[in-house]
Amino acid sequence: MKKITDILTQKVSAAFEDAGYTADLGAVTVSNRPELCQFQCNGALGGAKKFRKPPMAIAGEIASALASDAAFKEVSAAPPGFINITLSDDYIVSLLGEISGDPALGVSQDGAGQTIVIDYGGPNVAKELHIGHLRSAIIGEALKRTARAVGCTVYGDVHFGDWGTPYGLTIAEYKVRHPDWACFRDDFDPARDSFPDIDEKELNQIYPYASAKAKEDPDFKAEARQVVVDLQNRKPGIFAIWKKMKDVSVASTKRIYAGLSVDFDYWYGESDADVYTPELIEILKNKGLLYESEGAQVVDVSEESDKISVPPIIVKKSDNSSIYATWDLAAIIQRERDFKPDKIWYLTDKRQNLHFTQVFRCAKKAGLVPETTELRHLGFGAMTGPDGKPFKTRDGGVLSLGSLMEMVDGAALEKLKDSEYIVGDKREVAHKIGVAGLKFGDMQNHPTKDYIFDLDKFLSFDGKTGTYLLYTVTRINSILKKAGEQGGGPITGIFSDAERELALGLLMTPEAYSRAFCDMNPSALCDAAYTVAQSFSKLYHDTKILSEEDSAKRSSLLSLCSLTGRCLEKMLACLGIETVENM
Repeated sequence: MKKITDILTQKVSAAFEDAGYTADLGAVTVSNRPELCQFQCNGALGGAKKFRKPPMAIAGEIASALASDAAFKEVSAAPPGFINITLSDDYIVSLLGEISGDPALGVSQDGAGQTIVIDYGGPNVAKELHIGHLRSAIIGEALKRTARAVGCTVYGDVHFGDWGTPYGLTIAEYKVRHPDWACFRDDFDPARDSFPDIDEKELNQIYPYASAKAKEDPDFKAEARQVVVDLQNRKPGIFAIWKKMKDVSVASTKRIYAGLSVDFDYWYGESDADVYTPELIEILKNKGLLYESEGAQVVDVSEESDKISVPPIIVKKSDNSSIYATWDLAAIIQRERDFKPDKIWYLTDKRQNLHFTQVFRCAKKAGLVPETTELRHLGFGAMTGPDGKPFKTRDGGVLSLGSLMEMVDGAALEKLKDSEYIVGDKREVAHKIGVAGLKFGDMQNHPTKDYIFDLDKFLSFDGKTGTYLLYTVTRINSILKKAGEQGGGPITGIFSDAERELALGLLMTPEAYSRAFCDMNPSALCDAAYTVAQSFSKLYHDTKILSEEDSAKRSSLLSLCSLTGRCLEKMLACLGIETVENM
């Protein structure tokens, strides 16, 4: 199904063309003066100079031509040359019928035929997930679901940090603590030898300890460097303990992400990309792009149009070791080989903007992907405390993601302690409400902006919150349940201003999916969902639904309620938010 603005643009463009003008003047947008009209076209202003005619004359001509179209209640020209458009109620009802009967609920499949790889999450082996991982996980999940909703084939890849110096440090410290483990023997044979499983708590403690130790102990630092060499050469014992470390980290990460309704199609890591590093180096050499600078192997990626300095990208350090840029470039080769994507999207904090500029330019110069492949980085802002500084624990430390979720769950449970309406496990309901509040509180902001973490505000039943949206859905479901039907019949008419406002909000939801997808901005869906919820609340307070005596009108209202609930649930699902039956 086409978006409403596309449908109207087609009609108005045809009118411009029939009148002897050009079709490109007929673009229709949502009105920025809703008290005057529902939609508007400004093409007459642009056509005035081109056709040497007053804009009001052009606007009046087009308005007259469209007046006979039954889709419009009113089309008028307004100074200095706007075309104001108001739809007829019958046409609105017909469009609602199309949305209701569409399995995609009217969401235009603009992405059909496109393949996208989304790189988000960014956890690390041997490091506990912390609050800095939150935005990448939930924004990336929302973009993945939204891209699928508009018809794309999407592969989500967590891109585990699992290769390089941190793991040399961690394994070196394990060797100090457990020198008797068989994996540290030169003759270790994985088919014959075994050693204890890795303890998750100890694993999370070892890396920060080893990192600090390396700064004070040069011998330990040298040992860790040798371990990195052994790991990258896949020495059996070192590779075996690394594999156990990764398995523990992946299991822990999956558990925490599952609590956030975040999942990935692939759990690839830097180690998987490293397999393609030799091919990467060969390509860069063959194209004459790789050269030595201060012992390192680099590629120049600056451009004449740069307003700031973009330094060469380091592909190999002076000791011939690989770094993040190496693996990001190698991963592009892997993704092109495996998926042949039309787009590769990356989500990290915005401090990595320069890094990805370098990576993308190098990839295009080297021909790692076709010129038409979109390589795009969404650098998101920080979650801050009330003081505007990055959110910390009370003692100034970095809050783990697991601890954050415990805090959120506890606050949501406190909100529900006196509720008599919840059937089943109150803790499970509280968790869903807490996650809804947390996610919506984050994603209602533009992803590139910083925002203040305010849990009381996020969990409020009033205002623009995920909790309010969940409550709206439960209210709709309660109405339908009491009515003894699910509103399966058609919407037959619009009987009030409140119904019309809600109907227009539903017609505009497909536009929100397109904006969220094209702009990589889930806040577009947050805004649309909140607008619909607000409009439904007005309808609920102003209109008799269950007690409506006219059976036809009552059935139509229930069908409007049902469609509203379906549209809200779909938008919330795209945001990674699960609904609840009662609150």
